Amino acid sequence: MSGFGSLILRQPYSFSNYINGVGYQLTIPLSTYESLPAPHQMAKLLTYFHVREDIQALYGFATEDERNLFLMLIGISGIGPKMAVTILSGASPEQFKRRIISGDVKALTLIPGIGLKTAKRIIIELREKLVGKDETVPEEMDEFSAGLDRDEALKALLSLGYRRNEALNALKKAHQQIGENGTVEQYVKIALNKM
Repeated sequence: MSGFGSLILRQPYSFSNYINGVGYQLTIPLSTYESLPAPHQMAKLLTYFHVREDIQALYGFATEDERNLFLMLIGISGIGPKMAVTILSGASPEQFKRRIISGDVKALTLIPGIGLKTAKRIIIELREKLVGKDETVPEEMDEFSAGLDRDEALKALLSLGYRRNEALNALKKAHQQIGENGTVEQYVKIALNKM
């Protein structure tokens, strides 16, 4: 059993909220967390209610696009809601779509818990759905998007608490400075100096 809806959170950066005395706890991907407004502002999240015999869990998403990708992922054998949120936390929806459409197995295997078989299965099952919808995937990072070292550098900056747009802009500047053959450490070091 599952359900859809939306929830307005009044507590800033909180994954739990009380509405009329009832507490709600949401699990959200990193991309949703990054889009939360400033403290003390309301945030509207789209929700998915997952019910199994042993658990009831509520998942939250900033956009319909994120929620749709989540639903596609949990439709794949062997991928549950928690793994789907982890996968969506590894890239923006646009980046994730580009990786699926281009068949970038290596980028998917960088996500914790995703092995080679699972990455290939995700690509096989989702590519047709994404291309079939004639979805256009914006070039968020232009030529910078390719390259495992740059992708790892982005993840490192996100893990340090920087917002995705801020990290991308700094990494683009680092890429302009050191070119294609920089290491993760070089990209991160220069990007930190640029921010």
